[in-house]
Amino acid sequence: MASSKCTRLTEALSRPLLDSVDSVLFDCDGVLWRGDQAIPGASEVINSLKKSGKQVFFVTNNSSKTRQMYADKLGKLGFDASKDEVFGTGYCSAMYLKNVCKLDGKVYLIGSNAMRQELEYVGIQPVGVGPDPISGVQKDWANIPLDNEVRAVLVGFDEHFSYMKLNRALQYLCNPDCQFVGTNMDATLPLEGGKTIPGTGCILRSVETAAQRQAQVVGKPSNFIFECVASQFGLNPERCLMVGDRLDTDIMLGSNCGLKTLLALTGVSTVAEAEANQKSECPQRQKMVPDYYIESVADILPALQA
Repeated sequence: MASSKCTRLTEALSRPLLDSVDSVLFDCDGVLWRGDQAIPGASEVINSLKKSGKQVFFVTNNSSKTRQMYADKLGKLGFDASKDEVFGTGYCSAMYLKNVCKLDGKVYLIGSNAMRQELEYVGIQPVGVGPDPISGVQKDWANIPLDNEVRAVLVGFDEHFSYMKLNRALQYLCNPDCQFVGTNMDATLPLEGGKTIPGTGCILRSVETAAQRQAQVVGKPSNFIFECVASQFGLNPERCLMVGDRLDTDIMLGSNCGLKTLLALTGVSTVAEAEANQKSECPQRQKMVPDYYIESVADILPALQA
């Protein structure tokens, strides 16, 4: 561990850090790639870690792909990866509804076809995927027909999100017994060329505002997404490193779960933000201070090749 937090990870510090862990968890967007372009050198780092005997996992808040779709993308970009090593919020939300909520019924899904597949994979039937065009007048909207077998509302990334979907979610959530789950609160999604688009957090906040209820969020920084990995692979938190580009999700997840943390500066958060958190007396902001930071994950490659 660094003697003080928020330490630049030099080549000399990289080897002791890597020797201190058995498993490395990587965020994807902004760490391994931006959009459809891999971060230069990132695949070599992943593949070298595996060759050296480390367990590697891909932990993403993005719910727009299934685990298999992520494994396929990783493979196309040169990463050695399998479906079982991928933990996206679509899959983890399905596991949460099945194993924690013990859901007995259908789910109204604001989300993608990929999320539908992950729910069906664990035996949960979703409704609502795809466009939901508006019709009628306001009185009709407040009395839309609902599926009486729906027992939960799940909100993830949905390119078809609309006023009618927001209204339908509200009508289901008026029932206090209806479970309310969200994949993540990421406000933006980084793309290549420094561009960003609105993320799932924008959609989930609007549903929370309409329903006047707070969702149980499954993705980072919630402990549940790490527990999904740890329970399946028997991980020791003290021997794990979390690598991410966001202080409020990746680094806070590491802090919440007792992992070592490394901030990659190829995505959303900056060193200045981390240092401002370090100077703060707010306990929550202190959790958003990484042990180390690095310009790019590719910068640890020399230590791996030494």
